[in-house]
Amino acid sequence: MKTIIELITDEFKKVFVECGYSEEYAKVTVSNRPDLCEFQCNGAMAAAKVYKKAPFMIADEIVDKMKELSMFEKIESVKPGFINITISPLFLSDYLNEMKKTDKFGYESREANKTVIVDYGGANAAKPLHVGHLRSAVIGESVKRINRYVGNKTIGDVHLGDWGLQMGLIIEELRDRKPDLVYFDDNYSGEYPSEPPFTISELEEIYPAASAKSKENEDFAKRAHESTLKLQSGDKSCTAIWKHIMNVSKADLKKNYDNLNVSFDLWKGESDAQPYIPDMVDKMIADGIAYESQGATVVDIAQETDSKELPPCIVRKSDGAALYATSDLATIVEREKLYQPDAYIYLADKRQELHFTQVFRTAKKAGIVRPGVEMTFLGFGTMNGKDGKPFKTRSGGVMRLEHLIEDIDNAVLEKIEENRSVSREEAEKTAKIVGLAALKYGDLSNQASKDYVFDIDRFASFEGNTGPYILYTIVRIKSILSKYDESGKDNKWGINPAIEASEKTLSLSLIKFSEVIESAYKEKAPHKICQYIYEVSNAFNGFYHNTKILAEPDEKQQAGYIALITLTKEILEQCIDLLAIECPDRM
Repeated sequence: MKTIIELITDEFKKVFVECGYSEEYAKVTVSNRPDLCEFQCNGAMAAAKVYKKAPFMIADEIVDKMKELSMFEKIESVKPGFINITISPLFLSDYLNEMKKTDKFGYESREANKTVIVDYGGANAAKPLHVGHLRSAVIGESVKRINRYVGNKTIGDVHLGDWGLQMGLIIEELRDRKPDLVYFDDNYSGEYPSEPPFTISELEEIYPAASAKSKENEDFAKRAHESTLKLQSGDKSCTAIWKHIMNVSKADLKKNYDNLNVSFDLWKGESDAQPYIPDMVDKMIADGIAYESQGATVVDIAQETDSKELPPCIVRKSDGAALYATSDLATIVEREKLYQPDAYIYLADKRQELHFTQVFRTAKKAGIVRPGVEMTFLGFGTMNGKDGKPFKTRSGGVMRLEHLIEDIDNAVLEKIEENRSVSREEAEKTAKIVGLAALKYGDLSNQASKDYVFDIDRFASFEGNTGPYILYTIVRIKSILSKYDESGKDNKWGINPAIEASEKTLSLSLIKFSEVIESAYKEKAPHKICQYIYEVSNAFNGFYHNTKILAEPDEKQQAGYIALITLTKEILEQCIDLLAIECPDRM
């Protein structure tokens, strides 16, 4: 289904050509002066230079041939050569009724469907999720959902950090704490236990203790490095402990990601890429892509168009060890083998930009990815406290994500308690849904690349550009529709032509849906959806306060209102679903 701008532009193209001008000047945009008109065409200004005519003469000519078209309520030429357009309410209501009947409210993808891998999550095994994991999970989930909505086969991968030094540290700390475990008996030859020798709580305490010990105890650090190497070389006892670590960690991580309403199709980790590394590096050397430099194996990635010097990508250290870049490249080898994606989207802190530049350029230079495959790094800014510094606990430590969620749930519950008309149990359940919306909307409403201040009081507010305000708007519409249904009236009519200004304002906001989805998809920008649903919510609330919907005596007029706000609710619900936000039935 074409957008209204496309439909208007089509008419302008016909008339520009009919008047002897190129259709390239027939571009129509949303008006930057909504007090004067709804849409505008400024093509006469540019055409004047080419056709040696005053712009107002061209504009007058165009308007004269278009003023009788039924799609316009008003079209006028304004000196020095602007064309101002106001849409006919009947044309607008017809368009909205078509949106209601059409799949995806008329949205159609402008390109062929693709297979896309979204690499987000990036948590480390054996460590709890903390606030630093919030943005990749929240933004990544939305980017994944937007890609799926436009029709792409989209695969989300958590890509766990599960193969580094932290494993050796845990193994050796466990040896010191529980030396009698069979894993540490060199003479043991039986099957290793299926039950892990630690709980998640113990595991989360073991790693930081081991990390601190390694900085003070050189012998312990050496042992941890040796155990890491043994694990990576296939040692049976180390592998058995590693499997326990992974099983316990994954169960806890899944629980915490579920609490964020974030899910992954793949639970792969760095370990899955290891088998591909030797052949990959050997091929790079054989192809002349990689060479030795100061004992390490590197790949030059610099290009003539670079504005600054970029260092080569190290794919193997002088001691033979692999690095993050090596693991990421080998992961791409595996993904190409299993999925042949047309596009990759990686989410990480924007400070990782150099790393991903090195990985992407090396992948293309070495022929790991096919020509034409898109590789995008979506770097995000930091979540800061009110002091402008990265968000910390009051004691100065890194806050666990589950504690952050709990804090914002409690802040929302306090707001709900101020006017509670439901049971405490329902209020607590609602607070969890609204609290998560407050947290996620507070993050997603910011452009991903920018830092933002985490302000729990502002995010939890039911007023302004916040998650609770958006959900409250949806709940308000649900309440009106429920009361209308209870009246037993049969709504056999569609949306009527707008009579009042706020009704038309709401209608004009709804027709932007397809353009917003396309823009959010192309730019990988969930914040554009946030901007849109805030606009729609404000437009609905303006209409609600100006219109007695349920008290309207004219049954057809009332039914038209109901059809309009039903479409509003459905569009808002679709948009919050793309943000991975849910809405309660009551607030």
